Amino acid sequence: MKIKINKGILFTLLILLIGFMSFAQKTSRPGPGATGSWKILGTTHARHTADHDAIIIQGPYDFFRKLKFKVTDAPLNMQRMIVRFDDGGAPENIETRFNIPKGGESRVIDLRGGKRKLKSVEFWYDTKGFLNGQADVTLFGMK
Repeated sequence: MKIKINKGILFTLLILLIGFMSFAQKTSRPGPGATGSWKILGTTHARHTADHDAIIIQGPYDFFRKLKFKVTDAPLNMQRMIVRFDDGGAPENIETRFNIPKGGESRVIDLRGGKRKLKSVEFWYDTKGFLNGQADVTLFGMK
């Protein structure tokens, strides 16, 4: 038995899949900044349909020793973060369990091993109610 697949439907599904995958991951190219100051590494939008986003940090890579994030537009419960490093070493799994109000920010998170070159930061979260809108999560790093 042969199954016929409409090429138009298949193409549409492929485009939708690529679109959904692009929402889950944002690429960032941070500019230079002074040592001891906070630098924006990227922003992602926490949607009600997702519970996981990532910010990919592309070169030129800088060394960072601390991270924090700010939440705007809606409250968010940040459960954990996974920080991956450019040297291919073991990722750092950070259990955050922060309830961040709209306009709030996390505590300062010290990275293991001092200054490290970042490759990506993954966020695992849940939003605080459908009526609150989408939360924007902005990641900051300190050299």
